[in-house]
Amino acid sequence: MGYFTNLFNAALGKPAAQTFDLSNMSPDQVREFLRIGGSMETASGVSINESSAMRVAAAWRCVNIISGTVGTLPLDLIRRVSEQVREPARGHPLRKVLTVKPNQWQTPSEFRRMMQAHLMLRGNAYALKATLSGQVVGLVPLHPDRVEVDQLDDMTMRYRVSLKNGQYLTLTGKDVFHLRGMSLDGVKGLSVLSHMRESLGLALQSERAGARLMKDGQFIGGTLEHPNKLSPDAYERLKASVSDRHSGADNAGKAMILEEGMKFNKVGMSAVDLQFLQQRDFQRYDIAMFFGVPPHMLGATEKQTSWGSGIEQQGIGFVTYTLNDWLKAWEEAIKRDLIAEREWETLDARFYTQGLMRGDVKTRTAYYIAARQWGWLNPNEIRALEDMNPREDEGGEEYAVPPNTAGAVGMGHNGGPPLDEGEGDEPPQPPRD
Repeated sequence: MGYFTNLFNAALGKPAAQTFDLSNMSPDQVREFLRIGGSMETASGVSINESSAMRVAAAWRCVNIISGTVGTLPLDLIRRVSEQVREPARGHPLRKVLTVKPNQWQTPSEFRRMMQAHLMLRGNAYALKATLSGQVVGLVPLHPDRVEVDQLDDMTMRYRVSLKNGQYLTLTGKDVFHLRGMSLDGVKGLSVLSHMRESLGLALQSERAGARLMKDGQFIGGTLEHPNKLSPDAYERLKASVSDRHSGADNAGKAMILEEGMKFNKVGMSAVDLQFLQQRDFQRYDIAMFFGVPPHMLGATEKQTSWGSGIEQQGIGFVTYTLNDWLKAWEEAIKRDLIAEREWETLDARFYTQGLMRGDVKTRTAYYIAARQWGWLNPNEIRALEDMNPREDEGGEEYAVPPNTAGAVGMGHNGGPPLDEGEGDEPPQPPRD
C-alpha cells in the first residue's frame, strides 16, 4: 500500500500546487469553477446533476447496462508477435494495471464501470497515470467536474485539476489517461447529461407528480347517485354494506344492493390521466435514445415484440452500434495514453466481445460447432475458452478439414483424400443393377 501511495504522491508532486485566483480567470473558467458540484436548471423547474439524473429509472438502467458491460467484458493487453500471431503480453506492467489492480482500492471492473459512467454522463473520463521507469503502473481516477482541459498553441493538452483544498494542479497530456466521448472540437467530449437535462427534468417532475397523487390524490372507482335526499337509515345501511360486503380482496366482484332508486355510475380514466401515463412512458424511450440502448432492455416492450428474432436483432444492434463504439474508444485511448510510442507496433488492448455469449448456451454451442467444423479452432482451444483443461489424447490439437471443399486443389469430395488425375471430372453415376 505504501509503495502505491508514494507513486501517487510523486505523481501529484510534479506540478506546483496553486490557489484559485478568480481575477485572472476568463468568464468561461469562472462559470466552470462555480459549476463544480453544482447542477443545471431545466425548464421543468428541477435541477439536474449526476445524483438527480440517476434517480430516473431509465437513466440508471442505461448507464448501468453499458458501464456494467464495459466493466465485465474480458480486456487484455495483446502482443503482436507477427502479422498472424498474437499472444498475451505476459509480464508487461500495464497488463497488471488493466487486468489485476489499476490502483490500491479498485478492481479492474470497478475502475472501468466508474470511468464509463463518467464518460456517459459527462462526456469525459480522466485518470492520473502513476509511472515507474517510463511504464504505467497505476491509474488514479479524477472526477470530470474537477478537471478542465484545453489545447495549447503547440497542440499539446493541458489539464487543470482542482483539489478539495481549493488548490489546483496543472498536468500535461503525458500525465493523464483521457477517455473522450463524442466531441465537436476534438478536445473535450460533449456532456450527455447537459444535453438530455430537459428529458431528465421532465421525467423527474412526472415522477414527483405521480408521487404527490399517491399521497394527496383521490382514487374513485365510481359514484352513487340518488334522485333525492338519502334517508339516514338508508345511509347507515349503505355504509355498513360497503364496509362489510364490498371492502377487501375477498369481496371483490360482489353485487351492490342499492335502495330508494339509487344508481351506480362508474368513473373511467380521464384523457388527462391517459396523457400523464403516456408522457411517463414516452420519457423511457426518449432517455433510451440518448444512450443508444434498445427499449426492451429497460423493460419497455409495449410497442414491439418481446419474443423471437425481434429482440434478438435489437440485441445484436446494441452490440454493433452502441457497445462497439465505447469499446473502440477504450482500446484506442489505452494505446494512445498508456502504451509507450516505441511499443505501438507490437502492443494492443483488446476487449473480447465473445464474453457476451456467456449466458447464451445455444449461441455459444453453435459458434463452437462452426469453429470446429470449419477448422479455425481445435478441441483444446475450444475447451480453453470454456475454462476446461486440454484433452489427454493427441486429438485435442487436431484441426478438422473443412467440409464442402469439392474443387479445391489437392482435395477430394467433402474434404476427403486427394483425387487421382482425371478422377472427379464427371459427376458420379448412380449404381447399376
